[in-house]
Amino acid sequence: MNVTIEFTYITPKGTETVFRSEEMRSPKALLLAEDLEKSGRMKQIMFIDHNEVRWNLKELKKALEEIQTEPHNVSVLFDGGFDLKTKKSGLGCAIYYEQNHKSLRIRKNAMVDELQSNNEAEYAALHLAIQEVEQLGVHHMPVVFAGDSQVVINQLAGEWPCYEVELSKWADRIEQQLERLGIDAEYELVPRKRNREADHLATQALKGVAVESIVERM
Repeated sequence: MNVTIEFTYITPKGTETVFRSEEMRSPKALLLAEDLEKSGRMKQIMFIDHNEVRWNLKELKKALEEIQTEPHNVSVLFDGGFDLKTKKSGLGCAIYYEQNHKSLRIRKNAMVDELQSNNEAEYAALHLAIQEVEQLGVHHMPVVFAGDSQVVINQLAGEWPCYEVELSKWADRIEQQLERLGIDAEYELVPRKRNREADHLATQALKGVAVESIVERM
């Protein structure tokens, strides 16, 4: 969870002013806040999350302890491939997250045959990833979705308009999913080299090789 720190600073002569930090990860914010408290010049320290919910020091510590038992710090790589000859699509996604002080990764792929283009396959791959994220129990937190499809990333980020009917349906379906889960999606366009893992999963799906795994990352 990312937060900003807001605190009231008091000079030795009693002059007060309010400062607000940049956004940062909660553990880092706690370390800084505890150090600020040692100065003895902090009247009030609050933490504000991306939904503008405010937490005091004790509340944030308790929330972070609870979060450790649930999936958090979630990021997703997704990719879709479309075979013009067979009209089949391969979908692949890799989900990285932390839980119970462990770093974990889920890999999942699927082959489908009802799509009509590579762009549809890319959207379907993201849809598959969100389904996996939901099964993990992820909700009401930020999640990074990274892919190499300029069309999908820019359309969902609101940078490009979506004129194609089928793609618009996919975009609406995905946005409804995310809204229902309370996920604050951040879309990141990455080069194909960085998306190699998801691309490989999509290619394996097209070859009929099914993959579904969860492993701990060292």
